[in-house]
Amino acid sequence: MTATAPVPTAQAAPSRAADAARRKAQRAAKRRLGGAAGVLMAPFFILLTLVFLIPVGTAVWLSFFSDDHPGLGFGPARTVFVGLRSYTAVLTDPTFLSGLGTVGLYCVIYIPLMVIGSLALALLLDSGVVRLRAWAQLGLFLPHAVPGIIAALIWLYLYTPGISPVIEALAKADVTVDFLGLHTTLPSIVNIALWSNLGYNMVVFYAALQAVPREVLEASVIDGAGPVRTALQVKAPLVRSSIVMVAMFTLIWALQLFTEPMLLHQSSQMINTRFSPSMYIYDAAFSRNNYSLAAAASVILLVITIALSYGVTRWTNRVDQAEENAR
Repeated sequence: MTATAPVPTAQAAPSRAADAARRKAQRAAKRRLGGAAGVLMAPFFILLTLVFLIPVGTAVWLSFFSDDHPGLGFGPARTVFVGLRSYTAVLTDPTFLSGLGTVGLYCVIYIPLMVIGSLALALLLDSGVVRLRAWAQLGLFLPHAVPGIIAALIWLYLYTPGISPVIEALAKADVTVDFLGLHTTLPSIVNIALWSNLGYNMVVFYAALQAVPREVLEASVIDGAGPVRTALQVKAPLVRSSIVMVAMFTLIWALQLFTEPMLLHQSSQMINTRFSPSMYIYDAAFSRNNYSLAAAASVILLVITIALSYGVTRWTNRVDQAEENAR
C-alpha cells in the first residue's frame, strides 16, 4: 500500500487568505497606532532634547576642555583637553564640599517641613473644618504666584534691622532676633522657601484627597474612627504616591538652592558667593570665567540629583512591594 497525501479541501485556501488579511490588517493597525503615539510624543522628545539633552551634553563637553593661555598668560587663548582635571578640582575644593553640606542640611530641615506642612493643610481643608474653603485655598496659594526674586526681596526687607517692622515689633517686646545671624540664616532661607511653595504642594495634596473614594471614608466613620484617625490612617496612606512625588520634586528643587541665598548674601556675612552648589557654579562661570569648572560642578550636581531621585523611587517601590507581599 502506498500512502497518499491529503487533498486540500476547498475551504483551506480561503481560510489561509483570511488569516493573511487579518494579519495584514493588524500590522496596519499597529503602524497607525505607533504613528499616532509618535505624533503625540514628539513634542515631549523635542523639548527633552532642546532643554535637557543638549544642555547636559554641552556641559559634559565643556567640563573636559579648558582655555589655556601660553606665553605666561599673555598669548592668545586656546582650548585644550584637560580630561578629569576640572572634576578633581571641584571635588577637592572645600568651598564646594561645604556648599554640598549646607544644601544637605537645608534638605533635612526643609523637605520634612514642606511635605508634612502641606499635607496637614490639605487634610485640614478636606476635613471640612475650615470655613470659606475656596478663599483659604486662594490665600495659601497666592505666595506661590509671587516670583522667587520678589519673595526673597520681601523677606530681605523683613529680615533687615532698622527697616523691618517685625524686628521693630520684637524689640518693643524686649526680644532681639538676628534673622541673618550665624545660627538663623539657614532657617530664614527655609522660611522663605516654605512661604513660597507650601500652598502649591497643598493644592497637589488636596486634589489627590478629592480622588479618595467617599465610601472608604464613610466606612471608617462607621467603624468609629475620629477625624484625626481617619486623616492619618485612611486618607494619608491612600495619597502616598502624591506624597512621594512631592517629596521627590521638593528634593530636586532644594538641591538647586540659589535665588534666596543669592539675594540675601549682600546683607549677611554668613552667606558667601559659594554658599550652595548652584552659587558655586554661578561664581565659577561669571565671576572667575572658568566655564570648565562650572560645567564640571554642574555635571556633579546633576549626577547627585539623579542618584538621590533614583534612590527615593527604588525605596518607595520596595516598600510598596513589601506591603503587597504582606497582604
